[in-house]
Amino acid sequence: MRASANPSLRDRGFSAIQRLPLWGRSLLLLAPAFVWYGVFFLAPLVNMVIISFEESSGYGGPPAPGFHLDSYRQLLNPLYLKVFGVTLRMALLGTVACLLVGYPLAYFLATRASRHKTTLLLLIIVPFWTSFLIRTYAWETILDSDGVLSNILQALGITHGSLNVLYTPTAIFIGILYNYLPLMIFPLYVALDRLDKRLVEASKDLGAGRIATFWQVTLPLTLPGVVTGCLLVFIPLTGEYLIPAILGGSKNLFMGNLIGEQFQGQGASSDWPFGAALGVTVVVLLLIVVNIYLLAFRRVQSVPGQAG
Repeated sequence: MRASANPSLRDRGFSAIQRLPLWGRSLLLLAPAFVWYGVFFLAPLVNMVIISFEESSGYGGPPAPGFHLDSYRQLLNPLYLKVFGVTLRMALLGTVACLLVGYPLAYFLATRASRHKTTLLLLIIVPFWTSFLIRTYAWETILDSDGVLSNILQALGITHGSLNVLYTPTAIFIGILYNYLPLMIFPLYVALDRLDKRLVEASKDLGAGRIATFWQVTLPLTLPGVVTGCLLVFIPLTGEYLIPAILGGSKNLFMGNLIGEQFQGQGASSDWPFGAALGVTVVVLLLIVVNIYLLAFRRVQSVPGQAG
């Protein structure tokens, strides 16, 4: 009896679903995703917005309930505006550097690597098998004034003293380029690998040189990969915490570090509403920047002769 009841219950469930309209079945299929994003994304974000309007307790810890704009007024302090500017500038420079280094490498992998392609891709993936934290600390030992790189450069006569790179913006830039480069390479590689080679050959047959073919055919057709790679790098860079903390030291403050201090600090150095206001501001700025970026991309794609 139990074995025959189960199929009957299942059949009744399937028939009930089939009787639903198309939009009802679509919502049913999307329900798990809605619940997941609602619980793990929207709920924490809404909670952060609520905290940003509350009143700081003045000695750390959870804030007092209420509705205040003091935390947002505090954002107008020139010190915090400078931190915003430094963070956005470093995120932009890091994204551009990853693109300039990643595009030629992805192009080589997609068009010239042939039988060594799998091996080279594996070498790019290997760093992801270790912790982000460990990889960053590895660069701290490399860039140290008494580290391996400093000793090698002195032995070769390239430098005449210790390497003074650690705890500077240069060290942060190196850490960003190393850790985020694979995130740029993979979407570029996919876009270049899927590129119809017949279009490139047709361009060359019509008299276009290598450079003209790249600018007029290859680059426009791989713009979706460029946009994806830039977003994958730029968005997490705006909230980067570990690289500035480890390779930049206390002299280089970024938004991620500033937000962390507001929640992890002790006593008067802890200010949850201000930290939440910083987080909300970063999210809003990201939404604005990403939408401007995507709007510009759509306009480029809509220009005759540029669409893929």
